[in-house]
Amino acid sequence: MNESNTSASSASVVQYEVVEQSVAVVRMNRPEYRNAQHSAMTYALDDAFYRAADDDAIKVIVLAGNGKHFSAGHDIGTPDRDIDRSYQRRASLWWDHTDKAGAASRYARESEVYLGMCRRWREIPKPTIAMVQGACVAGALMLAWSCDLIVAADDAFFADPTVRMGIPGVEYFAHPWQLGPRFAKEFLFLGERIDASEAQRLGMVNRVVPRADLEPTVLDMAKRIAKMPAMGLALTKRAVNQCEDLMGARDGMDAVFGLHHLAHAHNAELGLGSLAGHDARSMRDVVTGR
Repeated sequence: MNESNTSASSASVVQYEVVEQSVAVVRMNRPEYRNAQHSAMTYALDDAFYRAADDDAIKVIVLAGNGKHFSAGHDIGTPDRDIDRSYQRRASLWWDHTDKAGAASRYARESEVYLGMCRRWREIPKPTIAMVQGACVAGALMLAWSCDLIVAADDAFFADPTVRMGIPGVEYFAHPWQLGPRFAKEFLFLGERIDASEAQRLGMVNRVVPRADLEPTVLDMAKRIAKMPAMGLALTKRAVNQCEDLMGARDGMDAVFGLHHLAHAHNAELGLGSLAGHDARSMRDVVTGR
């Protein structure tokens, strides 16, 4: 593999690699924090996806995480998670969240970096594959669900424990379409892990393979997809996405995004603030199996 970084600011948190000139591998690179996504990583991922989308030689994009875990979700615990804002560039026409307070800041930020970016990544006109090992929790589900295919190692597990914090699921609310309405409720009500085999049974995961076979399996799949005509792949992806949206996915996400922010407002009214400490404990407990 030939490796090059998307930019100086993202060099340590996201890696960009090209495999045989046709497959781009975008790797989250904060293994010491279980690839928790702080703002620098989120915007670096956006840069990497733009880079792959703009390169005509790239036919397929693989999203991966270095280390034991794919990702433990949004970074809600490390001290420097949002200190440096120099990397940020606005990807929407809503106002900049960094100089606002209260709901104006939270709504703008989450519209931009959570719901907005995941939607744009879902619409990349090239097939995308999530390569998942270990934890895929909360905000990490949004990354995997934005991809067209999910291939999981047999040690992978999935969870969205946000109801523990009084919040009805992560911002990119794809649960009913990924899991079916009945199990989506169980998944959220309990906030417990499901393993890779259960995720495959539910239709959320395409394939489950031994951990040692994960990367070779994904890269082989990506190379075989890359042999297809680029326009055919783009139109096929658009066709399936449009059918999913006709089944209510886009409108449903918009509706639930409002409920998500009602939950934030409710917590603020009760004086619970951001619940940052409780958030960090909840996520850590799910990842460690407590």
